[in-house]
Amino acid sequence: MKVILAGYNIDNEVIADLKRHAPARDDVTPETLSASYARISRDPRPIDELRAVARQEVEKARRSNQTIIFKMGHHSVAEHAVFNFDLIGISRLALEEVEKFRLCSFTEKSQRYITLGDDFVIPEEIRRAGLEEVFLRTIRTQNALYHSLYERLKPYVFNKHRDIARNTKNHSVLDGWAKEDARYAVSLATQGQVGMTINARNLELLIRRFAAKKLAELRELDAKIYALAKEVAPSIILFTAPSDFDSKTYAGLEEAAQRLPRPKQKGLSRPAGDRPAVRLVGYTPDGDDRILAALVHTVSAFSYESCFDQVRDMSRAEKSDFIKASLKHMEFYDFPLREFEHADLTFDLIISAACFAQLKRHRMATLTRQNYDPELGVTIPPSVEDIGAAGEFMAVIEQTNDTYARLKRDVGEAANYVLTNAHRRRVLLKVNVRELYHISRLRQDPTAQWDIRSIAGMMADEAGAVMPLSLMLLGGKDRFPQVYKKVFGRDPKYFPPNLLK
Repeated sequence: MKVILAGYNIDNEVIADLKRHAPARDDVTPETLSASYARISRDPRPIDELRAVARQEVEKARRSNQTIIFKMGHHSVAEHAVFNFDLIGISRLALEEVEKFRLCSFTEKSQRYITLGDDFVIPEEIRRAGLEEVFLRTIRTQNALYHSLYERLKPYVFNKHRDIARNTKNHSVLDGWAKEDARYAVSLATQGQVGMTINARNLELLIRRFAAKKLAELRELDAKIYALAKEVAPSIILFTAPSDFDSKTYAGLEEAAQRLPRPKQKGLSRPAGDRPAVRLVGYTPDGDDRILAALVHTVSAFSYESCFDQVRDMSRAEKSDFIKASLKHMEFYDFPLREFEHADLTFDLIISAACFAQLKRHRMATLTRQNYDPELGVTIPPSVEDIGAAGEFMAVIEQTNDTYARLKRDVGEAANYVLTNAHRRRVLLKVNVRELYHISRLRQDPTAQWDIRSIAGMMADEAGAVMPLSLMLLGGKDRFPQVYKKVFGRDPKYFPPNLLK
């Protein structure tokens, strides 16, 4: 056996410094890796030799990439070329679009831990429409409320959690709780930043999709990303023009939907008061049995149909014991076996922009959403009500809604920039049981933000009612030892760290 570290992410400043102190060379590009790996299937030479050849013949490697990826259709080869981008000064609204791409890695500036300044994007569409002053007046009012709320919420939080505050190591956490509630007042135009790691195949998809977007900010971002990537790796990013599929499909669907009879509103109309709304609208029939059959199937030599019939003949106690056998060695950091992905649950949600910002990070789930809708009301943090600031909060929301209505008439989709983190949208979320465990562990934990913690708790309750066996260990990290002991009669081997001591 021979294992070689072929490469790793290097900061571009380091690469530039190395270039300055070395003779000029053409092989400083991830294209040589993708080209050499593409040859593995048909060239008997060792991989490290193929890489050496690709570095020596960069133009030939680029032609090879174009042939294999674009003519032969082996797009997975482009996944071996990886890029890191710093995206700075991007609006929260634009970042929602960036982070829709599943097979990428993102780390975002947190409005929960960082005190916000007054940095925000002024959309080109609003400038062109001559509505900049109207927009700025509302944004400045929102930001002023943010700073005011933060100054009042900080002592409130420290006083409410006096036991935790005794340890100075917890002060940054408590300070963050004040910031995260104050930020419900700020707009989606607020600037953020994100570190993005993306392979070339997904980068090409991002560039092509963004080229078809209506928002000028996204098209500007698209052009800048493409220029940087093309300079380094021109052979693996080719189909970048906006396609009719990306630019026209949803518009066509919207037109078609308008011709349909208007449906009666059922299920979730809007949340009651400030409570978010959660409704389980679909799930795999016999979900527990489907997962059990998948587990039996993996460890047997029988067809799935035979395994399913066998499971249906089992008693509830036998089913419970079999599920327990698949879970008994789990620790708080583990998630169920892949067989738990064979049952799905679909939730209809009405959630705030602040909550959506966290939910969208679960990119392996299927998440589709409507536009933000002021008619759905807003989510007011309970702490804002506790300090007596709900009235002034709603006064800013009313000003925001008036501005939104005025902008909507003239700039369409760009009006969303002025909406706040408190504004709501409808979301349709489909998860498999395994992914729901991941959401529950992370988002039901006390360290999670309260808004998504509430959503995750309601999702867990509804899911547990229809798949009680598969979801018997559902819960946040903090509750895992308690839940585990209730199921197995003993403590787990490891306990989650207590971050607030």
